[in-house]
Amino acid sequence: MPIVAHNALPTFERLRQEGTRVLRPDRASQQDIRELHIGLLNMMPDAALAATERQFFRLVGESNPIAQFYVHPFTLPELERGAQARDYIESYYEPFEKIREDGLDALIVTGANVTGPELAEQSFWEPLKAVIDWSLEHVTSTLCSCLATHAMLQFRYGKKRILQPGKIWGVFPHRVVDKTHPLVNDVNTCFDVPHSRWNAVTRRQFDEAGLHVLVESEEVGVHLATSADGLRVVFFQGHPEYDTISLLKEYKREVTLFAGGQRDDYPPFPENYFHVQDKAILHEYRGRLEAALAGRGQMPDFPERLLVPRLDNTWHDTAEAVVSNWMGTVYQVTHRDRRIPFMEGVDPEDPLGLYAT
Repeated sequence: MPIVAHNALPTFERLRQEGTRVLRPDRASQQDIRELHIGLLNMMPDAALAATERQFFRLVGESNPIAQFYVHPFTLPELERGAQARDYIESYYEPFEKIREDGLDALIVTGANVTGPELAEQSFWEPLKAVIDWSLEHVTSTLCSCLATHAMLQFRYGKKRILQPGKIWGVFPHRVVDKTHPLVNDVNTCFDVPHSRWNAVTRRQFDEAGLHVLVESEEVGVHLATSADGLRVVFFQGHPEYDTISLLKEYKREVTLFAGGQRDDYPPFPENYFHVQDKAILHEYRGRLEAALAGRGQMPDFPERLLVPRLDNTWHDTAEAVVSNWMGTVYQVTHRDRRIPFMEGVDPEDPLGLYAT
């Protein structure tokens, strides 16, 4: 069912142009369909702010429940922003105080860029904890993405992420390890998920925290898990929301850093992402770039236009299905008054009836 364009956020028009169904508020008010209000705590840096909106809005808008989705983006004022991003947030985002007062049915928390290895030393740490603490008491379900998953595991479960020998970067095969959970209902038992991270929370750490692992990879570990009750918190360690070109954009950024002297080594390819011919194009580009840096020729343009048409997306359908299942379970157990998380008669310790005998 459609997302409702309840304000002037440019993402709504961008999604409409892409073919996503987006309702005007006047049209939405004429339909006798229940609303679901989803918060998006967007902690991504300025350059990725709007793209992250579109990625999560798109997944929510493609969900199947019979509902109208109102997505409310907000961020943390403690995050460092440029003037343009501050103006954008001031124009289109909502303050957390209003989010808290109005209530939510569900909350999505994105990742963030960090400085240094210690999450607890980041400027967003205490404000993020405050949002999470509120959501666990007042929101039916909170979905944590990548770094948000690592932060939640640390400050709620005492499990610190572990720095990996090399960056986990690319598209990796995963397998459903619990086929009975509603979040993976009718989902392919094997599917791909993009990852982009230096750190990991291991399967052992998830198990020790009493969390329920649903999807993992032999190569890169746990992707999808839930809190013990199966719904209150959903954890993504990968990036199923990524666009087809997201890893290409990341690779281009790393190459640009190398060209500008801000990275010492030339970046490796994201794993399982580029085809053989794509790699040949990029090898040729690297040769020309290194020659130019050595004073032999002009700086070449990054061959993005040659690569984009050749990229494959092997994860979006499954990501859409999982988020659709998540929205469906939230729809089933939330009260029509979104300030009341659970309907009368629903066990908050087992809202999905997973443990009923």
